[in-house]
Amino acid sequence: MAKHDADKDGDGAKAALARLVMSLRSQGVSDPAVLNAIETTPRELFTPDLFKERAFEDSALPIACGQTISQPFIVGLMTQALALEPRSRVLEIGTGSGYQTTILSKLARLVYTVERYRTLMGEAEARFKHLGLTNVITRFGDGGQGWPEQAPFDRILVTAAAPGEPKALLSQLKPTGVLVAPIGRGPVQSLNRYTGDGKGGFTVETMTDVRFVPLLDGVAKEP
Repeated sequence: MAKHDADKDGDGAKAALARLVMSLRSQGVSDPAVLNAIETTPRELFTPDLFKERAFEDSALPIACGQTISQPFIVGLMTQALALEPRSRVLEIGTGSGYQTTILSKLARLVYTVERYRTLMGEAEARFKHLGLTNVITRFGDGGQGWPEQAPFDRILVTAAAPGEPKALLSQLKPTGVLVAPIGRGPVQSLNRYTGDGKGGFTVETMTDVRFVPLLDGVAKEP
């Protein structure tokens, strides 16, 4: 590729990214740190070759194993809802492509992420290594069970739809921690934020309707 063509492609990507960030801001993702994390994370790295030209669209895209890379607006909204602090220890359920994990890694001290598809886990780990991330700890396993050995967590983010209140995960949250998860059995779920009251209870806020793949038991059997 000629240099001027490469420059043109680079300018186009920057413009598309700028439009995406403006769109997220207009939809209510206003936290500067979250927007900066999205702006500095190369979404095209997490997108299959077939969809790379759509990497900066505000839409979910297919990835391997019948899963998706989430819509940037939903990534921004969920990340903002966590109210992360620099010292936060975060548990992520559903590593997927690793895009959301990477966003979290820029805002928290440690990110523990669990994935039930070994293929996705391996691909995500390769991306983390490529990006030089040193504060992400991965685990191949059943996300619905969380990571009890590392609990309690300051924040928990679930990127698959739990059929009901995720009690096993809430039990791994600090007394005043925050858990954000899609809840529901149908094709459309409610995005809920659980905030610990410090006494063993939670206040629950329903944020918006979302569409996520279901949170399944066990680990996936792959060919």
